[in-house]
Amino acid sequence: MPSEPQPVIPIFHALADAQRARMLRILAREELAVGEIAAALQLPQSTMSRQLKALFEAGLVSKRAEGTATYYRLVREALSAEARAAWDLLRGALRDDAAFADDDRRLTEVLAARGGDAKGFFGRVGGEWSGLRRGLFGERFASEALLALVPAAWTVADLGCGTGEIAADLAPFVKKVVAIDREPAMLEASRRRLREFANVEVRRGDLVDLPAKAGEFNACVLSLVLHHVPAPAEVLAAARKALAKDGVVIVIDMVAHARSEYRTTMGHEHLGFAEDDMRALASAAKLTPSLYRPLRPAIESKGPGLFVARLVK
Repeated sequence: MPSEPQPVIPIFHALADAQRARMLRILAREELAVGEIAAALQLPQSTMSRQLKALFEAGLVSKRAEGTATYYRLVREALSAEARAAWDLLRGALRDDAAFADDDRRLTEVLAARGGDAKGFFGRVGGEWSGLRRGLFGERFASEALLALVPAAWTVADLGCGTGEIAADLAPFVKKVVAIDREPAMLEASRRRLREFANVEVRRGDLVDLPAKAGEFNACVLSLVLHHVPAPAEVLAAARKALAKDGVVIVIDMVAHARSEYRTTMGHEHLGFAEDDMRALASAAKLTPSLYRPLRPAIESKGPGLFVARLVK
């Protein structure tokens, strides 16, 4: 058997793995430590170490040590001719699907979490300020304070309220909050959480037949709800009926993803929603989409990325 093809076999073996392909995508963009790769791809660090070893031994990535950390990267020009050809072939076959978009958003957050390395006092403080501020004041203060932008005269419905977390966030800032769910256990938990708020009403009802008057709400919020319901357009249509003129529906949910096991393990009816999906659902419900925006992922989170959509009556 000729000896020439032998160096190519480990390269193609290393590339024949979906996790390693995802790793190479982000390592072609940025030099990353093992923990950073694990955070960006939501994979165990032990898995990362094993996969990186295969990529390094195949000559597809380089590595360097800095302190106790080891950094990896893919520099196409530094690859052997065989490795470069194999990577170019794989890169051309990779599609920009929902999983890759989620990886890219998480990578952005991983890079943003790095400390600054600028010289001098103001440069150092600037680079570290976000972490210092979180240590002093926590994670929630900015997003909670921005709820003051919501008009104080509004009545807002928290549809599929679950344990009432959204309703509790909104209550201090608006005239009234109506929390609606059909599950008795969720309603009991909501009542316990919301009992301190005199302006919150908890109602039992189905989301396609809301216990609400036409035009009662200025806004309806659906937070991590639509992926659970068989007919999201019917839920949005019911929300539209309950909205006042120029009312808005705010949807917070998962971006489109490929984690099909969620259908059986958690009863999900839909594997997230892409922007086109939300436009189609809004159109079916006679709502106008005015915003679809992926949210910044928390680095430590394990689930798919989230988005927020604003639909206007």
